[in-house]
Amino acid sequence: MKALVWQGVNRVGIETVPDPQILQPTDAIVKVTSTAICGSDLHLLDGYVPSMVHGDILGHEFMGEVVEVGSEVKKIQVGDRVIVPFPISCGHCWYCQQGLTSLCDNSNPNFKLAETMWGYSPAGIYGYSHITGGYAGGQAQYARTVFADANLFKVPDHLSDDQLLFLTDIFPTGHMAAENCNIHPGDTVAVFGCGPVGQFTIRSAFLLGAEQVIAIDRFPERLDLARQAGAVTLNYEKEDVFEKLKMLTGGRGPDSVVDAVGMEAHGTGLMGVADAVKQTTRVLETERPHALRAAIMACRKGGTVSVPGVYGGLGDKIPLGSLMNKALTLHTGQTHVHRYLDRLLKHIQDGDIDPSVIITHRMPLDEAPQAYKIFKHKHENCIKCVLDPWADHSTHTQDAEKPETVEQ
Repeated sequence: MKALVWQGVNRVGIETVPDPQILQPTDAIVKVTSTAICGSDLHLLDGYVPSMVHGDILGHEFMGEVVEVGSEVKKIQVGDRVIVPFPISCGHCWYCQQGLTSLCDNSNPNFKLAETMWGYSPAGIYGYSHITGGYAGGQAQYARTVFADANLFKVPDHLSDDQLLFLTDIFPTGHMAAENCNIHPGDTVAVFGCGPVGQFTIRSAFLLGAEQVIAIDRFPERLDLARQAGAVTLNYEKEDVFEKLKMLTGGRGPDSVVDAVGMEAHGTGLMGVADAVKQTTRVLETERPHALRAAIMACRKGGTVSVPGVYGGLGDKIPLGSLMNKALTLHTGQTHVHRYLDRLLKHIQDGDIDPSVIITHRMPLDEAPQAYKIFKHKHENCIKCVLDPWADHSTHTQDAEKPETVEQ
């Protein structure tokens, strides 16, 4: 089959690899019909997540049709149309029973490596380095999925892939970020980062009862999409965001602030330059936590900071004094996708939200290396790119077997 593989820092390519096989009786093989590039895939591309190996298949946002099941799979059948949540749940450990599926105790075979980094291991994740299990991802024509009965989520035929695909990750991630804000009627929520997760956070905050959502970014196309959802928008390159947030909240500050950016935030001034230099060493600092710093400083006293943005290692100059002395609550974590699927599917079916609104690019899997370049550098006003593993070449045609270097 064809698959997109990691070939080194800033280097990905399409290769022909062996078809996946049933390895455990609880496995299922999915023929991938749609897959997408996630912002957190760029952390792998850029080399900021350790334990990547040449040949690793990328991708944790994918869906498709079940074509083979193991002997112990009972709930899922060949022919089922399914989405595949990115964190892998065993379905029966204490964390999975509590609905904390991204913390599953049994799905990361490389738990010792994760414990070295983080103290305890989270769940395994498809296509996201060996520190989270080394599982092959879904930017491919087929994918092996594990604990199929606990993980694969059957979806109705009358909804399109475009409407359903983001249930695998970014829609639940944005929704959990908003839920973690503990929103009350009349609340103001500020969201740093208007990429795909930020867009779903904005829409989910309104669904959960926020009166005002303030969206912060620098790209006009992202700010336009946020305004379409009803948000007030701020361009941090043109405005003093801290002062503007105070003005928009009567001097008190937002009730909750969301960091929907994560480890590769675009910093400004000397601090931004220092973060970028230190991050290149992978030792002095592995993150660029500019958005997290800003979120902590901007939040009102007694408020909540919600962090769906991915962090993996060490950040410098986090304003812990502000966090403590303002009595802030900090909520973060990989998304417990499974517990949100029923309610979010209902929102889609009821027309409360159309996830496909964020899609700006659709390209064949053959052109995934070029798609990564477009997505990383936000060329062509790119917000979200969906890949079709079975489509012919489009206007972005390139040699499918040629590795693509994605410039810094």
